[in-house]
Amino acid sequence: MTQQQTPPVVLVDGSSYLFRAYHALPPLMTSKSHPTGAIKGVISMIRKLEQDFPGSKMVVVFDAKGKTFRNDLYEDYKATRPPMPDDLAVQIQPIHDMVRAMGLPLLIVSGVEADDVIGTLAHEATSKGIDVVVSTGDKDMAQLVSDHVTLINTMTDTRMDRDGVVEKFGIGPDQIVDYLALVGDKVDNIPGVNKCGPKTAVKWLQTWDNLDNIIEHSDEVKGKIGEYLREATETLPLSRQLATIKTDVDLEFGLEDLKLRTQDDSQLLELFREYELRSWIAELENGDSADEKSTDNAVDNSSNPASKEKTYTVVTDQAELDSWIDRLKKAPLFAFDTETTSLRYMDADVVGVSFAIEPGEAAYVPFGHDYMGAPEQLDRDTVLSQLKPLLEDPKKAKLGQNLKYDKNVLANHGINLNGIAEDTMLESYVLNSVGSRHDMDSLAMQYLGEQTITFESIAGKGAKQLTFNQIELEQAGPYAAEDADITLRLHQALRPQLEKTGRLQEVYEKIDLPLVPVLSRMEQRGAMISASTLRKHSQELAERMAELEKEAHEEAGESFNLGSPKQLQAIFYDKMGLPVVKKTPKGAPSTAEPVLQELAHEHTLPRLILEHRSLSKLKSTYTDTLPELIHHRTGRIHTSYHQAVTATGRLSSSEPNLQNIPIRSEQGRRIRQAFVAPEGYKLVAADYSQIELRIMAHLSGDKGLLTAFEKGEDIHRATAAEVFGVAVDDVSGDQRRSAKAINFGLIYGMSAFGLSRQLDVGRHQAQEYIDRYFERYPAVLKYMDNIRKQAHDDGYVETFYGRRLYLPEINARNKQMQQAAERTAINAPMQGTAADIIKRAMVSVEDWLQEHHQDDARMILQVHDELILEVRESAVDTIREGLEKRMSAAASLDVPLLVEAGVGNNWDEAH
Repeated sequence: MTQQQTPPVVLVDGSSYLFRAYHALPPLMTSKSHPTGAIKGVISMIRKLEQDFPGSKMVVVFDAKGKTFRNDLYEDYKATRPPMPDDLAVQIQPIHDMVRAMGLPLLIVSGVEADDVIGTLAHEATSKGIDVVVSTGDKDMAQLVSDHVTLINTMTDTRMDRDGVVEKFGIGPDQIVDYLALVGDKVDNIPGVNKCGPKTAVKWLQTWDNLDNIIEHSDEVKGKIGEYLREATETLPLSRQLATIKTDVDLEFGLEDLKLRTQDDSQLLELFREYELRSWIAELENGDSADEKSTDNAVDNSSNPASKEKTYTVVTDQAELDSWIDRLKKAPLFAFDTETTSLRYMDADVVGVSFAIEPGEAAYVPFGHDYMGAPEQLDRDTVLSQLKPLLEDPKKAKLGQNLKYDKNVLANHGINLNGIAEDTMLESYVLNSVGSRHDMDSLAMQYLGEQTITFESIAGKGAKQLTFNQIELEQAGPYAAEDADITLRLHQALRPQLEKTGRLQEVYEKIDLPLVPVLSRMEQRGAMISASTLRKHSQELAERMAELEKEAHEEAGESFNLGSPKQLQAIFYDKMGLPVVKKTPKGAPSTAEPVLQELAHEHTLPRLILEHRSLSKLKSTYTDTLPELIHHRTGRIHTSYHQAVTATGRLSSSEPNLQNIPIRSEQGRRIRQAFVAPEGYKLVAADYSQIELRIMAHLSGDKGLLTAFEKGEDIHRATAAEVFGVAVDDVSGDQRRSAKAINFGLIYGMSAFGLSRQLDVGRHQAQEYIDRYFERYPAVLKYMDNIRKQAHDDGYVETFYGRRLYLPEINARNKQMQQAAERTAINAPMQGTAADIIKRAMVSVEDWLQEHHQDDARMILQVHDELILEVRESAVDTIREGLEKRMSAAASLDVPLLVEAGVGNNWDEAH
């Protein structure tokens, strides 16, 4: 009978994992904007260790604050390390609290580092013949490896024993300290030998065995590196001392103090709830504590859906597909996903589809994998025709992650996906637009604590990346099925949060989710453009850019590359002596756009460079690129609208990005002229007039603003009359322009300095304008003060409809970050409400058109506060009237929503 081996003691280097988790995970946050990425990462790793080493006793060690004995040895030790980021520092105490609540010993010893505490405990264990696993990501710990000490890196799932050290470094554990002394450490500021890299250090140690011998034979090392070695011989003993982990720290805690741990479930549950660690909350609430108060550290997750044994099926049999379709028909809701050949929806073919009804069980139905040796699959047309009635049934509820994409690619196969009931991307976005990225991999880590199979892990990277049809079913099946399973489980985690958080459920159900099919139809319709108009404009831009380049060369007195920051620095600062406004992170004078804008107030050359950059961007982004984006099948361009990108709720678009076409410049007008109506149609463009100012009037309740809008006055003229103390009829053009700058500047939180730059007046004068504005509109000032205070107290602000924008930096110690967050707090309710209103308008307009005017008009574009429709010439008056009516009725504010609609053969004429 073999003797049962005693489980090893596990020593956890908490400080090592703290930084690695912080940098490895996306910027996760609670609904109250408390960062949680490091918390989730560190506790996940500790929980994984509990699973990997059942029965092991565990100690978690963190660095103490303040200096250590190494600072006494060398004053500059770690002197160049940047301070810990604020959003990491606030996560340390919650981690400590959770470790203690898990019943694990937490050691923080002043005057030494976590490495030294771990080294001391490892030495004690070795002397007693006890096996130790040191869990760390720190290479320095390799010096502790022995017959009894093994390293494990939980983040990379790698282990290192004696042979592992030799394999990784080319030397044994007993040589690691000397190796570290030779190569030095820039992060810890250990001197080392100048220019001595790992290969050189290993070669010397393989030749002379240890540092003392290397110093003794330093004269034998030839070349420049030999000089560097001889220069360092006096400091190398100090470097070795700094790199050596102490194994004799006087600890009040020893291995004999390790007891069978007792977890405090109630305290742990309270912490998990506070930091919104939802999958772990579910475990504890279901009675699945990490060890059920047992005598070891094993994790029992048997009843947690996130950790159940998964059953993923690859369906290649017709009977099995029939069985799944029967189940889908009976299910009240099922998760659905497509796998395709391309991310570009207009070009993508469906390769397979996946479903999930219950957590942990999912199926993938492949029909388009065509790599060499691919197994026989069901026929694509047969599968899709069988699924079509189910997918097109509006009464059969479907759940997905970014279902707009799936709707678009199914349209390529003649299927009109209906019944879009839930979308996890939008659930996450509405819950907290800035708390995380909203892709499935990030959400799975944040809300389920799960690392998903990444596309790159099965398809490769870069130019050699495979498309999904080329991926073997053994890999494709689990990946695709997991997508459906994770989507279902994410929905189960996210939906309850939406329902209990403010009015977010209504935002999701009434604004964002109904917009999905609307945007999908707009994307599929596309917009017609005139390639010849764009090519002509591109040529004109090139000619103007050449003129600007010539003017710039004459102004500088020499030829130079206008796109080279290095050459611009030399001309601006060395030759012309322009003031240095800002420096780059490396200390060089900046030539970034904000710097040039400031310099352009006083100097001609920066103004020329700015204009050249602007035209170059228009040329490369629009006039050269748009003709290339005309789709071969439709003869139109098809943008992608994104609902889960901007913080405030506004839509964004890509390929092409239509949101950045200049609104008021001549060049922007020329680009809009290339968007044309097909024969027999006109373009109708309807735009909200001064919508954010109207929202400000409503939110602030300021009587002066409300009265001006109710009377239908020109708000900028009315403001000018108030600020400059003149009659409305006597307001000059310059005064109105200044009032317009004040109106819009203040709702964006502009300071007197910013306003002075915009109006080209003194800072004192600008402040007088601001003061006078707030005297005339006192409720606006009160609103701004209140919203700032609310943001500081709550960590978020809300739109008129209850959409929340969380402000992680609102209470930051960095004053600039805090002030930027305050400016966002003032503007976000207005910008977010405007975004909500136009989304509501889009849904209303599309429903009306689909029901009554499907053959007469179609919405094709949305840009900022504007909707653009293609309208049959005979129906223009009817559609224009109905469009204005529905857009005006999209919100019930204390001021009227004014909509201005124009008609033309191209977008510019209609705008």
